[in-house]
Amino acid sequence: MDGSPITGIRAVSIPVNDQDDALRFYRGLGFDVLRDMPTPGGGRWIELAPGSADVVLTLEPADPSVHRGAIGIRFASDDVEAAHAAMLAAGVDADEILRWPGVPPMFAWRDPDGNEFSVTGRTPAADGAGS
Repeated sequence: MDGSPITGIRAVSIPVNDQDDALRFYRGLGFDVLRDMPTPGGGRWIELAPGSADVVLTLEPADPSVHRGAIGIRFASDDVEAAHAAMLAAGVDADEILRWPGVPPMFAWRDPDGNEFSVTGRTPAADGAGS
């Protein structure tokens, strides 16, 4: 086979307890709603985009028996300080910014459903402290 028929990642699903509450939360962080359509059985297909991202997020009804925690999604920011300040101002549960030599600055945060994410700078600062 020449190359893979899979050409990229289109969407990442986030399990949520209540789609309306989750939609309000992510819209409050500035995410754009790309699609919010009813699905058979009373659910909805909700797609969000953070900024001009090529990958979209979907808010999927969660299975209540599944434990949640770290989801390997690292959102990107050109200004980690501003992203951190905006999240704290919005009442988001966010940790302090980590700064390690030669590594982009980053911080962890949690949504109201207990899903854990991080925001990571695109590149480390020249002095290694990050921005």
